[in-house]
Amino acid sequence: MKLRKFEIDNDFESMKNWVTDERKHAMWCANLIKYPLSKEHMAETIAVAGERFGDIPYVAISDNGRVEGFFCYSFNDETKEGMLKFVVVDPDVRGKEVARTMLRLAVKQAFDHPETERVQLNVFPENPRAKRCYEKAGFVVRNLTPDAFTYKDETWGRCNMVFNKE
Repeated sequence: MKLRKFEIDNDFESMKNWVTDERKHAMWCANLIKYPLSKEHMAETIAVAGERFGDIPYVAISDNGRVEGFFCYSFNDETKEGMLKFVVVDPDVRGKEVARTMLRLAVKQAFDHPETERVQLNVFPENPRAKRCYEKAGFVVRNLTPDAFTYKDETWGRCNMVFNKE
């Protein structure tokens, strides 16, 4: 597997149907990206996140050239932390260590920047499969904010997880 920058014109079609259920969509992006996913709104969201936070979108490419994962990454100069957002993999490869491999490559790439002290991400504890995946990739819980997000009649916590530079 390798990582490369996301190219919306080439990569969006591969990923547009990875999250088709509205609740799972909310778990993936905390409704920061409109549901259902559209190329135009995805491009707009990525552009705004790039301008505001320095987010760079990436895809994970299998050895045979297939797009299997997506995430955004940014670095905060003040905290010396990288931030992963919008982490998702193709449902056809879930449970096959694709996400773990992608996350480890993302962390390795982040730590190639000598000032990076840790990489963080947020996950809803109500998404135990994603949380377990992050733990298996080496992330540990830093803090938990209860009742941080409301989806319809549900209230979800926010679990901040970190991968510390050794």
